[in-house]
Amino acid sequence: MIVPPLALAQFIASYAATTMTVAVSVIAADLGTTVLGVQTAITLFTLTMASLMVPGSKLTDVLGRKRCFLLGLVVYGAGALLASAAHGTVTLILGYSLLQGIGSALMIPPIYILVTVTSPDVETRARRFGVVSGAGALGAAAGPLLGGLVTTWLGWRASFLLQVLVVGLIALLALRLTEPPGRPARTRFDVVGAVLSAAGLFCVVVGILRMGSSMFWIFAGIGAGILCVFAAHLHSRERAGREPLVSSALFRDRATRFGLITQHVQWLVLQGSFFVIAVFLQQIRGYDAIETGLMLTPATVGILAASAAAGRMARRHSQRRLIRGGFVVAIAGLVLVLLLVRADSGVASAVPGLFLLGAGVGIMLTASVNLVQSGSPDSAQGDISGVSRSVSNLGSSVGTALAGSVLAGVVRPGGTSFALALATLTLAAVVGLVAALLLPKPR
Repeated sequence: MIVPPLALAQFIASYAATTMTVAVSVIAADLGTTVLGVQTAITLFTLTMASLMVPGSKLTDVLGRKRCFLLGLVVYGAGALLASAAHGTVTLILGYSLLQGIGSALMIPPIYILVTVTSPDVETRARRFGVVSGAGALGAAAGPLLGGLVTTWLGWRASFLLQVLVVGLIALLALRLTEPPGRPARTRFDVVGAVLSAAGLFCVVVGILRMGSSMFWIFAGIGAGILCVFAAHLHSRERAGREPLVSSALFRDRATRFGLITQHVQWLVLQGSFFVIAVFLQQIRGYDAIETGLMLTPATVGILAASAAAGRMARRHSQRRLIRGGFVVAIAGLVLVLLLVRADSGVASAVPGLFLLGAGVGIMLTASVNLVQSGSPDSAQGDISGVSRSVSNLGSSVGTALAGSVLAGVVRPGGTSFALALATLTLAAVVGLVAALLLPKPR
């Protein structure tokens, strides 16, 4: 069984990215630091994971997919164990931000590579991607709720110990994985390319997280400049006949380009809308972490329902049509939330919109991953998997930063700033729909 350990690994990585948000105040008080110090650790986790995803993916061609996956689990588990024993911000950052971030960058790309190269047909691949994508979305959505429950009942350290136990279970299951035959032989690892890509993405994500301030332009400009140098480096290595970190040919394919854009927007809309709705519920309605997580359940149900039907939908419809349909459904869900949810409205008012939002995203997540991964041969899976995961992580960061900057920049009574933030995310979803409409017909 190849899917269970891969889906569990995607779940726990997504869980780690969102569960900390509900325990910030508790951790800060226990460690004798400030909320800003704990938020810095959360930010560094995102930075580490996003900036190292491409080099981590390329290592699968050097070390092997299964070995890289197991190495990522070991590093991730060690980081979670260290974070659980933290008595200061430095130890928390070392365990959670750095080691768990590095572990995620090592174990996530092999998940998508192994699903792609071991699936005999598009329907099977779509079904497996549906399980993996659903597990990732479930981890992101359930992180605040589970984190709130564990923190309230057992303490914040138990949340990290729970991750250690799950990672141990995944490692036991992963030992039975069989490395697919025909792993391509590679030349020496492109160290310069890895440094340039990591530094460029690091600065871009820092800029995104500083959106709304002058530092955004400084870091985004530096990051863009480094990425331009990275692109020139790739062309230089290819002209010299040496193996680049990522083949530039990937970006010349129209389906891949627009497929990556749709992936970016999907995660932007998902994480951004979850952030806005969670803050609205806590600040306007006074909900606690557990109540907030329960209110987001319809979206989680929608994601899981769409992911479970991924195989059947792939058999009946093209991936391009599913991506387009998913954006339409998600946009309809956002519009319903804007129209129906108010500070004094009942709990049921949010259910239709949140369910459609989750269902739309669930349809898109599986279809776009399938489209992008399937568009490249097995020999290029290390390249496209890293780029795909980096783009998705950037989308999550942009969504939260964009929504946060709108909320911070517009202070009006009656929750108007929340409506404006959701309207901004709806506009972003429309941009994603345009990109989906530009996807070429399948070859």
